[in-house]
Amino acid sequence: MTRYAANTSVSSENSRQEIERTLKRYGADQFMYGWDQEMALVRFRMEERYVEFRLPMPDRADPEFTTHSRGRRTDDAAERMWEQATRQRWRALALVVKAKLEAVVSEITTFEDEFMAHILLPDAKTVSAWMRPQIQSAYDQGAMPTMLALPKPGDTA
Repeated sequence: MTRYAANTSVSSENSRQEIERTLKRYGADQFMYGWDQEMALVRFRMEERYVEFRLPMPDRADPEFTTHSRGRRTDDAAERMWEQATRQRWRALALVVKAKLEAVVSEITTFEDEFMAHILLPDAKTVSAWMRPQIQSAYDQGAMPTMLALPKPGDTA
């Protein structure tokens, strides 16, 4: 399968700035981003919800970048391939964010439905991180999880 923007020349920084501008244009009132060697993080607030996207970064040591059919790539060639993969991921995230926001504005879906997996809960976990174990359990057991009431803010256990 061909990856979207596999050969893009748009820098990661320009894609990140595009995401920020897009979010602002569609009504976000807060934006932040950060990164380390393994992941970039984009977080914003819109519709009174905090939303977080974690963008896995390619591993510089991956053989996809360091080797080819004739052996080892030069360090410069490996770096260029890694940078290309990084640019591709940022372009893909820019596309996803823009498409989701346009779907909401066009009333194809709602903000909550479109961004649900990435909405941050009060414990700073995403809905996706909170739900994945419950979904797996439901499939493993062949039954829906029991309903548990979430504690209200300020309640003590």
